[in-house]
Amino acid sequence: MSRSTFRASMALLFLALSSAVALSATFATELLTIRRADGSTHVITVEVAANSEQRAQGLMNRKEMADDAGMLFDFGTTRRVYMWMKNTYLPLDMLFVSEDGSILGITPDTVPMSEAIIDSGERVRFVIELNAGAARKLGLAVGDKAESPQIRAVAANR
Repeated sequence: MSRSTFRASMALLFLALSSAVALSATFATELLTIRRADGSTHVITVEVAANSEQRAQGLMNRKEMADDAGMLFDFGTTRRVYMWMKNTYLPLDMLFVSEDGSILGITPDTVPMSEAIIDSGERVRFVIELNAGAARKLGLAVGDKAESPQIRAVAANR
């Protein structure tokens, strides 16, 4: 085997192993409350994606999610966020959330398996993913507030 063939083989092996590791992330769960402007609340159990491995995996390859469940992505810093639906079978609603938990934007009904970029449009710290249609069904709107242990911890350190 030539040296270049060996290097190429090793690179492919590394890629395969890193892909397998990326698909094996585990997630802590917590309760997340969304408080609407009218004072009503909705409680969801979210899995927290707080590190790069967890964020890379997200909800990829899942075929179902409970109606009262979702995922909270913490990007570790406030910045413009770009999401996509590659390898994600579930249509989702994405809520773009500031450091203090304010919902700054909502992208409803994302397209499963799409590689189209979903842009937060402004600087956010978190993204909450819910089953498609949940934001409409719950009457969620920009300005509503998300509260959870993860969001409270970030807000307390500002």
